[in-house]
Amino acid sequence: MSLTKKQNQVYKYIYQYYYAKGVPPTQTEIKEHFGLRSLGSVQQYLKYLKESGYIVTEWNQRRGIFPQVDLEESNPKSFSVVEVPLLGNIAAGNPLAAIENPTESIDVPHFMVPKNGKFFALKVNGDSMIEEGIKNQDLIIAKAQTIANRGDIIVAIVNNEATLKYYHPEMDRIILKPANSNFDPIIVYPDENFNIAGVLHSLFRSYA
Repeated sequence: MSLTKKQNQVYKYIYQYYYAKGVPPTQTEIKEHFGLRSLGSVQQYLKYLKESGYIVTEWNQRRGIFPQVDLEESNPKSFSVVEVPLLGNIAAGNPLAAIENPTESIDVPHFMVPKNGKFFALKVNGDSMIEEGIKNQDLIIAKAQTIANRGDIIVAIVNNEATLKYYHPEMDRIILKPANSNFDPIIVYPDENFNIAGVLHSLFRSYA
């Protein structure tokens, strides 16, 4: 199914937003970007894009619009893929296991992984980041780096165990904050072993 000029513009916005930020735009952000009068207008565009195979949606999520078509290609689900090492499991609750040496990899759409930098995938165990839209068993794509900015979602190694949390360094400690009001933050003191393995770049969720 072909797209009208405006439908193509909406899809292009969704695609480029997701590529740049690692998460999909909300319906409100789409509405405001295009100056649409109501969310109903947004939903009409999304309905056609979904029926055409350009997006998949998870309606109970605030950010639940996922692009499926490479802008460089013409057919739904025809995007090229890149191989990303799958390093093991990561906790999104209490830390569960250290990041392992890569023994396998996954294929992800190429637009999810910039050409610059090294990236790796980890599977999430737990739901402490669920208010950020990161669910149990999701695959996250992280950029490998050892520094981060305050407020970044990082892959942290605490006493040889890995976890995914917001990064908030302080003078005498590091606070790793969850995105779930039912979870307490992890407090890391100077005498503990702490490293940053990477910074969250994107979320890869399969709907198969």
